[in-house]
Amino acid sequence: MAGVSDIIEKFLKEMLENSENGIIEIGRNDLASKFSCAPSQINYVLTTRFSSTNGYYIESHRGGSGYIKIATLSNEDSFFNSIMEYLEENSITFNEGRRIVNRIFELGYITKRERFIILHAISDNSLCIDSKGRDSLRSNVLLNILYSFRRENE
Repeated sequence: MAGVSDIIEKFLKEMLENSENGIIEIGRNDLASKFSCAPSQINYVLTTRFSSTNGYYIESHRGGSGYIKIATLSNEDSFFNSIMEYLEENSITFNEGRRIVNRIFELGYITKRERFIILHAISDNSLCIDSKGRDSLRSNVLLNILYSFRRENE
C-alpha cells in the first residue's frame, strides 16, 4: 500500500500534467487537509520529490493565504544545469542519486537500459570505498555521466 507521501506526490504530479503550462498553485493547508496530514508532511514531499534536481521549481509563500507554486522545469538546459550545480556542491546518497536518475528517465532523456547502467554505477556495491567518501564519489560519478550526455548533444 502506498504511503501518504507517495499519494501526495502522485496527486501533485497529476495536477501538473493536467495544467496548461506545467505550473500549479495550491494552498499548503488545503493540501494538508485534503490528505489529513500535517503541513510538515507536505513540506517533506516538496523537498524530497519536487526539488530542482527532480525537474521542478518550488516557490512557497507562507502566512494565512500562503500557497505553494510548483513548476516543471521544461527547458532541458535549466533542468540539467540545476542538477549539475547541485551535484557540484553536494555529496549524495544512493537514494538521492536514484531519484535524480529516475527523473531523468521519466523525462525521456535516457533509456531504460541507460537508467539501469547508471544506477549500478552509482550503487554502494560499485563504489567500494569508505562511507565518508562514497557519497562524494557518487555525486562526482553522476555529474560526469551527465556531462557526457550534454557533450553528446552538442
